[in-house]
Amino acid sequence: MTTLNFSLPEDLKKWIETQVASGGYGNTSEYLRELIRMDQKRRAEERLEALLLEGLASKVSTEITPAFWHRKKKELVARAKQSQLKKSSGTV
Repeated sequence: MTTLNFSLPEDLKKWIETQVASGGYGNTSEYLRELIRMDQKRRAEERLEALLLEGLASKVSTEITPAFWHRKKKELVARAKQSQLKKSSGTV
């Protein structure tokens, strides 16, 4: 772990301390880490939603069948093997 120091106005410091005391957090670091994780998750969800909307707007569709999943699995296995080969040969 690393340390990050920053300044806060007194009212925000008190807010954090209240949240820690009432929210079951052991200390302010736990509370702030949780806030950061929630922000990361929110941003990832926003990105996923944007990609899904982009896909819907594209009007391009793919029928998802057992054959589709079989092809996808083969592609992913091949990609994973290729990645392992690159790592073992030191070309990554």
